[in-house]
Amino acid sequence: MRTQRSFKIDSLLQSKKALFEWSRGFEDAVWLDGNSHEDPYSSFEACLAVGVSQRLQTAEGLGTFLENENDWLFGYFSYDFKNELENLSSHNTDALDFPTIQFFQPNKLIFVANGQLHFNYLEPFADEIETDYEEMINYQQKESSIKQSDSIKIKMRIHKDAYFDKANRFLEHIHRGDIYEANFCQEFYAEEVDIDPWETYRKLNAISEPPFAAFAKLDDNYLMCASPERYIKKIGQKVISQPIKGTARRGKDELEDKKIKKELSQDQKERSENIMITDLVRNDLSKSALQGSVEVKELCKPYTFKQVHQLISTIVSKVQPGKNPLELIKETFPMGSMTGAPKISAMNIIEELEETKRGLYSGAVGYFAPNGDFDFNVVIRSILYNATKRYVSFSVGSAITSKSDPEMEYAECLLKAKAMRTVLEEG
Repeated sequence: MRTQRSFKIDSLLQSKKALFEWSRGFEDAVWLDGNSHEDPYSSFEACLAVGVSQRLQTAEGLGTFLENENDWLFGYFSYDFKNELENLSSHNTDALDFPTIQFFQPNKLIFVANGQLHFNYLEPFADEIETDYEEMINYQQKESSIKQSDSIKIKMRIHKDAYFDKANRFLEHIHRGDIYEANFCQEFYAEEVDIDPWETYRKLNAISEPPFAAFAKLDDNYLMCASPERYIKKIGQKVISQPIKGTARRGKDELEDKKIKKELSQDQKERSENIMITDLVRNDLSKSALQGSVEVKELCKPYTFKQVHQLISTIVSKVQPGKNPLELIKETFPMGSMTGAPKISAMNIIEELEETKRGLYSGAVGYFAPNGDFDFNVVIRSILYNATKRYVSFSVGSAITSKSDPEMEYAECLLKAKAMRTVLEEG
């Protein structure tokens, strides 16, 4: 059982900032932020889950909880959860060493929605609502006790020549007919470094202010995520997936910006990438959809973010009442935009040609609600940090199709890497 209290807020930005900083005091925290994007499927502006009542690190444990407990869970599925779903494996380097699955039932849950803070506390903590609220509204910026490394030198796991060689090998697979498309990713990393994860997230989020930003602290493992992409959401019987494929830079002025956006929406290569993945997502959703309910609501619609323009498609379906939420994840995971098509073949080739285990990158972070609803993003545009090992990492990728030019794909990766690199190197 949970106790609920709501308090009106005067300043949205100040309240969110205070709430996020307040999370520093907890061993485990998940922060989800919509950055005031208008989305017909949004449930709240932001939320913070802190404190652990139960911790779950297996699909079995997760399934049991969802079946027997009517409560909230926050956490993530890493990309390597695929190995439990299909006959796949991963043996590449994994210097981050995050668990494959990490969820927790939060003691304290606070939503920012409709100009209010909504406190949602498990009964044993209900008498702390007033005190916590007072702490937050009287919040003062404190000096961080974390001393950040002065200079962080980012290394590349795959250098330029090796990237071209591997991109060409992806193209050989495409020309042979093994796959139509694959998302080829590479890791950037730094060793023996200390960062302040809260400050790093704040800077990363400020660069793009995306609709699916997330911060997670799970013991000593941190995620700082500025994702623009929704993986999957369930609202009642409705399921929504919104793959992104197709990226272009922002223009120097309004005129150039409009021109670039229009060119992106008409670019045949970018559109074909998006349409292939849209088809893959339609196929994934149809595994449990009611007959005839899978529908493409938007196809290759250009959306503008602070740093880039992107093509987004929206696919919806309807499932039977009481559909098992974890089964829905299993039927659609990982997001097709991060694999390629056909999905299994693409994932096998990705494993063969990439240098590192993706881990949480390409996975999904979000929540399960007590009524079986859920919402998960795609973990991209993200910095991952293992504080114990003092290892920081970010990965970027681009879609290889028959029309791909390795030079252009490499440039797209560097464009996507820019925000994370800037945040880390400038400190």
